[in-house]
Amino acid sequence: MDIISQLQEQVNTMALLALNTFGTLQRDAPPVRLSPNYPEPATNPSSAEETLDIVEQPKMMSTALVQAAKKFDTLVAALPLSGEEAQLKRIAELQAENEVVGLELQKQLEAAEQELKQAQELFNLAADNCLNLKKPD
Repeated sequence: MDIISQLQEQVNTMALLALNTFGTLQRDAPPVRLSPNYPEPATNPSSAEETLDIVEQPKMMSTALVQAAKKFDTLVAALPLSGEEAQLKRIAELQAENEVVGLELQKQLEAAEQELKQAQELFNLAADNCLNLKKPD
């Protein structure tokens, strides 16, 4: 897998981790009183194990998100750095290569069309001969 594909995959991973982390934090957040004019929010009775999980899970998820970001930074650092001139030279090389390949493909297409035309002519000749519509030469 090339470096760009790895970067794209890592961005997708980071997005998924962020989405899950924020969703979990929102879901597990305790109720908060918005104003002294409102009544005290109801609390759900929970076991000690659930409370421990609510405290530890965000830590684990944020650690995973930070590790994914560090991996992304490592991948970005591995990108080859080149100046604008080198990039323009590489683009010109790729365009020249593309032109050569395009000409070769055009020649192959023309040869295939000619072969198809010959095959169709032979098929029509054979069909005519089989139906005795035309006597063989």
